Amino acid sequence: MWENILNLLTVTPFYELLFIFLAKIVEVSIGTMRIILISKGYRKIGTSLAIVEIFLWVFIASSVINGITESPMKGVAYSFGFAAGVYAGSLIEQKLAFGKVLIQAITTKVLSGEVAKVLRESGFGVTTLQAMGKDEEKTVLMIYANRRDSLKVIQLIKQIHPKAMIVSNEISNVSGGYINPMKKLLK
Repeated sequence: MWENILNLLTVTPFYELLFIFLAKIVEVSIGTMRIILISKGYRKIGTSLAIVEIFLWVFIASSVINGITESPMKGVAYSFGFAAGVYAGSLIEQKLAFGKVLIQAITTKVLSGEVAKVLRESGFGVTTLQAMGKDEEKTVLMIYANRRDSLKVIQLIKQIHPKAMIVSNEISNVSGGYINPMKKLLK
């Protein structure tokens, strides 16, 4: 019995299982990026990734399917590669930070002018709105930025007003207004 189990686990060389695992990570990472990019409007990049993804899928899947009965470990490597690829793809997308955000910061009326000035000097468009908080007048700052710049915007706000309330939302369409030409992303 143990000999049959050992044979089942070692019928496929380790390097082949490792190749299936790593290739599946690459393929699924590309697929994850493709889905995210297309949903954010980056159709040309997403379409290019689709070509690479399906090319990899055909070869990886066929190598696993053709030998699955002799070596179930190929299916195991394929499955774990798929799971790891989803995770890796989401990490890659998070690092690339495609897309745009609308950051809204609620600050005190006194500090809002300084916050807006620093943000504008850093190249961000800022719209201010007067508002009423629970106990005092407030100013709402609306800042449109690339997602990869969102942490910088938040840090700039927090440097001046550490207790500012900050809300960030991903957006898909913007028309008009000030957008720094150096901060645009091509679609």
